[in-house]
Amino acid sequence: MSEESDSLRTSPSVASLSENELPPPPEPPAYVCSLTEELVTKAREELQEKPEWRLRDVQALRDMVRKEYPNLSTSLDDAFLLRFLRARKFDYDRALQLLINYHSCRRSWPEVFNNLKPSALKDVLASGFLTVLPHTDPRGCHVVCIRPDRWIPSNYPITENIRAIYLTLEKLIQSEETQVNGIVILADYKGVSLSKASHFGPFIAKKVIGILQFFLHGSDLNSLHANLPRSILPKEYGGTAGELDTATWNAVLLASEDDFVKEFCQPVPACDSILGQTLLPEGLASDAQCDDSLRAAKSQLYSCY
Repeated sequence: MSEESDSLRTSPSVASLSENELPPPPEPPAYVCSLTEELVTKAREELQEKPEWRLRDVQALRDMVRKEYPNLSTSLDDAFLLRFLRARKFDYDRALQLLINYHSCRRSWPEVFNNLKPSALKDVLASGFLTVLPHTDPRGCHVVCIRPDRWIPSNYPITENIRAIYLTLEKLIQSEETQVNGIVILADYKGVSLSKASHFGPFIAKKVIGILQFFLHGSDLNSLHANLPRSILPKEYGGTAGELDTATWNAVLLASEDDFVKEFCQPVPACDSILGQTLLPEGLASDAQCDDSLRAAKSQLYSCY
């Protein structure tokens, strides 16, 4: 037998390696801050974020997750954990609780989070129920515009609207700029019937400490313009930024299909099912304790963001 044949016979192939011998998964890319100097200063002043301690703080939160919730199926990448630290002004304990709330919400509300991807929400996106305005407000906040009057209940259930809201927030919060500046939600109730408005009340209700701020808009445009300048608003709201465009944001979401499939369309490990029972945040009822999914909507949205 030739030396070459000997080598082929005795050298193990990748397919024959045991699971323990397989090469480890690639390390996530090293964190690179994308904030401008102005936003670095703002984060230091408003969020207690010290650039020189940033990675140390991320490692501290990572260590807490590994120690206290070793079976939690979650990303531990620097950029992902920074989202929770910034939302809680780098308080480790509160950031950890927010992370647990985030995953508890996702596990306990499957009708919203299962198969959460843009292509599954084409009807909602086509309806014009929500969009993101092309211009930020003077503080740098993205403005999410929600129009309940565009929802026709006979076309699809309200949970599809809630899914579209979560999808949009999840996409926006990936940006470090958004994590520092926040998000404004403009809810337009003009022309919405009382019966339809009552469906949206539980989760479009008040300012949320952290990343979100809500403005409820009825027929009084003066109150709207006191909070958002005309220069960023479409003409439908008395602004000078042209007609409301929903197609551009829809295209942004649809272009992110693969990212959402990876994040929200994978099976949850069996060991992670403990979240559905013991890690629900205080005051958050399980599905079995709710008359319907809307009963928990307010708590769920606030817990996640």
